[in-house]
Amino acid sequence: MTADETEAIHVRFTTTQAQRLRELGADPLVLDGDFVDAAARDAAFKQLQDSLVHDGRRRLQEMRAGHRAPQLVEVETSLRTALTGAGFVQVVTPLIITTEALAKMGIEHGHPLREQVFWLEDGRCLRPMLAPNLYTLLRRLGRIWSRPFGIFEIGPCFRRDSKGASHLNEFSMLNLVELGPAEECRARLEELAALVMDAAGVGEYDLVRTQSEVYGEMVDVEVKGAEVCSAVCGPHPLDGNWGVVEPWVGLGFGLERLIMAREGYPNIERAGRSLAYVDGVRLNV
Repeated sequence: MTADETEAIHVRFTTTQAQRLRELGADPLVLDGDFVDAAARDAAFKQLQDSLVHDGRRRLQEMRAGHRAPQLVEVETSLRTALTGAGFVQVVTPLIITTEALAKMGIEHGHPLREQVFWLEDGRCLRPMLAPNLYTLLRRLGRIWSRPFGIFEIGPCFRRDSKGASHLNEFSMLNLVELGPAEECRARLEELAALVMDAAGVGEYDLVRTQSEVYGEMVDVEVKGAEVCSAVCGPHPLDGNWGVVEPWVGLGFGLERLIMAREGYPNIERAGRSLAYVDGVRLNV
């Protein structure tokens, strides 16, 4: 093979072509393809673009016909069914929380996480997590219900992160917590992680020990190195701020990250609340 021939096989998609295919949901590996010349590249681009546009329009038509729900709705329904079937009780709590609630979670003035909070007036903010509210309900329901019992909430949370391939300012979380688990905490944590991952349709994952600015040592659920859940066992030093004095196990899952992992999306925006995507389909098809 001549030097000219060697150079010729490294014709790649143009920046504009790659961006278009990325928007339409092409496999990232496809974008790294080499072609013998520009004509072959352009033909491959057109064929792949036409196929992705066809698939996107088909998905949108299925939605219009009522044959499918948006992915966030579908995953939420699956998780609710699995958890209520396992004896958990769904709760719904306020989106607006107080600075005092954050302080009870150890996020006081000067804490780096306070910079990521969407603040409102009068010392209130949009909840960056569901945990403060669930602590309150654990204490109050604990006066009424026998042990063990579990509650969960699925809802929006807000975090002033820089948007990126795996971060959103507005995202959906599933938080579940069980007070007085009947078995050893780590075993119960693994059992509940398996329940949720199965319901979400994600088969392969790893449990990885990690550190949190709030809880300290935690266990993350990761899919190909990407975190989809953080989990922790109590008792924990924060518990006393809420009047909780018993063992517990808690897990927090990002629904968009679960969808991203299940579908193999290269960016999380396709899985989130969006005006550019519907059910993962880019609307410029």
